[in-house]
Amino acid sequence: MRQVSPPSSPLPPFELERFFAKHEFSAPYLACCSDCEPLTLQQLLQLGNDDESEANLGQILGVSLGYTETQGLPALRQAIVNYYHGPSIQPEDVCVCVPEEGVYLTMRVLLRPGDHVVCTFPGYQSLYSIAASIGCTVSKWEPEMSPAPVFHVEKLQELVKSAPTRLVVVNFPHNPTGALLSHTEWDRVLELCKDNNCYLFSDEMYRGLELNPEARLPSAADKYEHAISLNGCSKALALPGLRLGWLTCRDKLLRDQVLTLKDYTTICAAAPSEVLALMAVRAAPRLIKRNLQVIQGNIDVVKAFAAQWHSVLEFSPPVAGSVAFPRLKQQFMDIVAATHKERISRGVSVIESFADEIVAACGVLILPASVYGHENSTQSGHFRLGLGRKNLNECLDRLGQHLQKVLGA
Repeated sequence: MRQVSPPSSPLPPFELERFFAKHEFSAPYLACCSDCEPLTLQQLLQLGNDDESEANLGQILGVSLGYTETQGLPALRQAIVNYYHGPSIQPEDVCVCVPEEGVYLTMRVLLRPGDHVVCTFPGYQSLYSIAASIGCTVSKWEPEMSPAPVFHVEKLQELVKSAPTRLVVVNFPHNPTGALLSHTEWDRVLELCKDNNCYLFSDEMYRGLELNPEARLPSAADKYEHAISLNGCSKALALPGLRLGWLTCRDKLLRDQVLTLKDYTTICAAAPSEVLALMAVRAAPRLIKRNLQVIQGNIDVVKAFAAQWHSVLEFSPPVAGSVAFPRLKQQFMDIVAATHKERISRGVSVIESFADEIVAACGVLILPASVYGHENSTQSGHFRLGLGRKNLNECLDRLGQHLQKVLGA
């Protein structure tokens, strides 16, 4: 599917963020968060033994609240290279930024009206909407949704070769489906970009949350000199409140242009966030192990819930990441549609009507596929569940009580 926008059209509303702005801080049971259970400041400072905890406390209390380097704290960039990358990456290849800022800066630097961009879809809206607002032609690489989501590289190849392509944008592990390419498929994507002289923007925010560690893909920036990898503290490290991430890129010209444009956005990161991120990156194996334990436990919880409510829900466990993309079964969607005839007649989808119903009735928030603008998954009744929070069992208990009332079970 291809979306064409006129040159320099305004950015559209970010539907997912507008949905969360409406509900995130009022709904008591958040069942759709994409982050992992956030750490407290005290928990972060106390990672490790007593000596390490004391050192962490001294470091954060002693941090200067002055300006920081535009490219990022050197020690943080070195720690990022040490944990996330191989020998082809050096600290100067890393640019610290807010994760969303990294998407915006890269798109603004790379793209011009009329460029062809291919992007995984559904997905985080800025990955394709910024390109469309610039005036690019955006082709969407969509998965086959049944029985489990699969992105076929053959389809990507068709899209890339349909027009001269400037940029390929991918997100693996994938939000919202939890899909992941195999190592062989990832190599094919990299070769496709090289052969067609495309830049590759790789959203790797969920990298590290693979249920099978051997399935973890190498960072795109390690494998291709014209790749830009995005990562950060928000998902796998469970620290979204730091608002800190980074771009990794070996293309010096592109990197310099990103840093120059950053002078018009944040200029530099907050000093406390950089120091706390340094602690987190150094403790990444422990944090990721902690988060994977929660995710695996929640997958088991959702499996049991789906088995109990087999007439309502179809669930394919993700292979990676902290989210899943189950769907309502058609017979239950018919019940929801009959309950919300007036809304359906106004063009509101069944899954959106159900999401609004349950947040009002029992305080449970799910994320309907309609916020992604993806027609197939919206019509099929898909919604996002978050697997990284410790209270998902409680959320599903509340949802089950509501389903009992609706179905008389």
